[in-house]
Amino acid sequence: MQDSSPEAAELLAHIECAAIAAAAFIRARAIDRVRIEWRGKTATDFVSEVDLGSERIIRDALMAAYPDAQILGEELSPSSETDAELVFVVDPLDGTTNFLHGFHEYAVSIAAAVRGALVAAIVLEVPTGDRYTATFGGGAHRNGERMRVSEIEDPRRALIGTGFPFGSDASLGLYLRHFAAVAPHTAGMRRPGSAALDLVHVACGHFDAFWELSLAPWDFAAGVLLVREAGGVVTTVGGSEHVPLTHGSLLAGNPAMHRWLATTLANATPANATL
Repeated sequence: MQDSSPEAAELLAHIECAAIAAAAFIRARAIDRVRIEWRGKTATDFVSEVDLGSERIIRDALMAAYPDAQILGEELSPSSETDAELVFVVDPLDGTTNFLHGFHEYAVSIAAAVRGALVAAIVLEVPTGDRYTATFGGGAHRNGERMRVSEIEDPRRALIGTGFPFGSDASLGLYLRHFAAVAPHTAGMRRPGSAALDLVHVACGHFDAFWELSLAPWDFAAGVLLVREAGGVVTTVGGSEHVPLTHGSLLAGNPAMHRWLATTLANATPANATL
């Protein structure tokens, strides 16, 4: 595998600094969590003043260093173009509902894409301070230590992560078919509620595979690079190796478990379904 480029290393340094600043803000606000103002974006999806404050911190830091870059951010710029020379894909607080309820599974996620290709990524787990980073060709690391996907090949020994549809998501019926096909053949299933951290769990071997039918680019951009640089495989659930920075499905895992899960989901998918 080629070495990480100086450009990627520089981008990683900037997004890491931005993530650290945002995480410090979130951590400070968590002390008085019950007083935080929040509202529903939909009936079951929430945004808080902390999400907005975190994204402003990240935006200000990155735009100061890269004024011509585009920022695709969940709260302040969710419709930005993704075909610019440099795009930062930002989730200022992935796992907002977890954060608001004091459930310690939430993170800051930032990826840098150059001409549409992911080149640097960080997921910072806010409650622990653990930093998961990757650069294209430079490997994936947890707090500076190299990490790898698991080596489990038997689904009966595998722990599978997932994200299930909620609210009025039309894909619930298909997801239930998938769940019924996967669950009986594994050691267990988990749904912590932060896709960025779900992909971290794949990259460092806690999960052997993960799938979700509907994710936004800020949910998965950083995690995709982390998993691939940790030796894993990431595709759409439909099998495409090209994972565009748009809303869609995602399937990740170590090579063996990715193959098994892809086949299992395909066999459980109706012929007329689009993935």
